[in-house]
Amino acid sequence: MIFKTVLLQVVVLFILIFVGVFFTKKHILTKLGTKSITNIVLYLVTPCVIVKSFVNTQYSEKTIKGLLLSFLSASIVHIIFILLATVMFRDKEDSRRRVLRFAAVFGNCGFMSLPIQEAILGSEGLLYGASFIAIFNLFSWTYGITLMSGDRKNMSVKKVILNPGILSLLIGVVIFFFKIPVYKPVIMPIEYFAALNTPLPMLIIGYHLAKLDFKAALKDFRCLYCCVARIFILPIIALGIVYLLGMYFPGFRGNLLVSTAISACSPAAAYTAIFSYKFKQNTDLAVNSVSLSTLLSLISMPVIITIAQQIA
Repeated sequence: MIFKTVLLQVVVLFILIFVGVFFTKKHILTKLGTKSITNIVLYLVTPCVIVKSFVNTQYSEKTIKGLLLSFLSASIVHIIFILLATVMFRDKEDSRRRVLRFAAVFGNCGFMSLPIQEAILGSEGLLYGASFIAIFNLFSWTYGITLMSGDRKNMSVKKVILNPGILSLLIGVVIFFFKIPVYKPVIMPIEYFAALNTPLPMLIIGYHLAKLDFKAALKDFRCLYCCVARIFILPIIALGIVYLLGMYFPGFRGNLLVSTAISACSPAAAYTAIFSYKFKQNTDLAVNSVSLSTLLSLISMPVIITIAQQIA
């Protein structure tokens, strides 16, 4: 029953994705249009989702504890992924090694995971998902940007703080902890923009999927290996470690464990392609890893999320 529920949510997302594929094939959705939609999602829609998750959450000691544990859980997952990716991917070509490690570590925890979080766990899932995104932004704009550029000078504290994911989290936290009332004329536009969080990201993913060189991706063993690691091997290991922590700290169980699993098993992040363009790394490998892992996640996400719900 749980598997069917999760599978239904993933199938709905993939229907939206294939609308994006169709529009791309018909030249309705273009590269320029996708770039604009991506910016709208990153700078408006996702921040609205994060703020909304805090506005709709009632202040309590239980919620505060869950929020702190979600930050800790997300940090543990990213550290585990970084350590394992460093060991698992040692390609002789420097550019390929950087892309493979980045794709393995960073998942599409915003575009793919948040809609599933909301559908399965409701407002609590959105709150934990927002925490995971904040930690994702912290690691991607520090470790991630250093990995892709090969130069620590590209790591900027200013960029981390001014990142829309971090800024919206800070706004949400202030509203939540100080119990600031948010009236209808303000919250309603936020909710309307937040409602775009499912369809717009799926169109973006559909665009990238339409550009996938499927044969080339399958022939590239390391690309395929990276995708399987990203959507199955690494999430299973992380899930196991967080589950073991739950034996000593019960707060790591329940919805927090399920939420962590949903974020952890998402396909390779779109940042993989964005950063590879920016720092002149292996762009073809980056696009193929994002697209192929997204396609394969149709199978892996329902399995991993169902396991998480069974043991939570």
